[in-house]
Amino acid sequence: MASNNEMNPVIPAADIDWDVESATFDEEPDHGLRDPVVREAWAARLRTWLPERAADVLDLGCGTGSLSLLASEWGHRVTGVDFSPRMVDLARAKLAGRDAAFLVGDAAAPPIGEQRFDVLLCRHVLWTLPDPGRVLRHWCGLLRPGGRLVLVEGVWGTVSPVGISADRLTALLEPLAEDVRVERLSDDSHLWGREVEDERYAVVAIV
Repeated sequence: MASNNEMNPVIPAADIDWDVESATFDEEPDHGLRDPVVREAWAARLRTWLPERAADVLDLGCGTGSLSLLASEWGHRVTGVDFSPRMVDLARAKLAGRDAAFLVGDAAAPPIGEQRFDVLLCRHVLWTLPDPGRVLRHWCGLLRPGGRLVLVEGVWGTVSPVGISADRLTALLEPLAEDVRVERLSDDSHLWGREVEDERYAVVAIV
């Protein structure tokens, strides 16, 4: 997703053709979770962020469905949404036969009708969306009472940093959530398949 190398500044997400990127997307350790160590690191974190009981999970910006697959393996019912049709095709193939559905659509306004969820999971997407405060208010409305937002975000790059800081995100969530917890992720190299120096974190907010 991002680089700490000053010679390789982060490319804005809006400038990326995600259909093209889908062909190699899973080659990144934290995208495809093909390395057993990386996969287990994400599984261990995600277990603590999701409810213990089976829940309805909305995975926004789901990509190829790697986190959706982990959630599905634990009995959660998953609906994934991604703007890229090719990403959605790959997610559908990855979770074929499971209790999961994938839709092409905008993460800011997912095409889910009146359906409501217990968990809204979103990794490395909110920072790309215009007016994140408005988006968060809309997302909270997609949750059942007592539902939770699980947001994995960060600030990437050193030359022209992009992203959303934990301080800014928690400030946006404070009027919307009863409880907001931040979990720092930068120091866990197993999640990324390498050491990282930029800001990476997860926020779990009960609304």
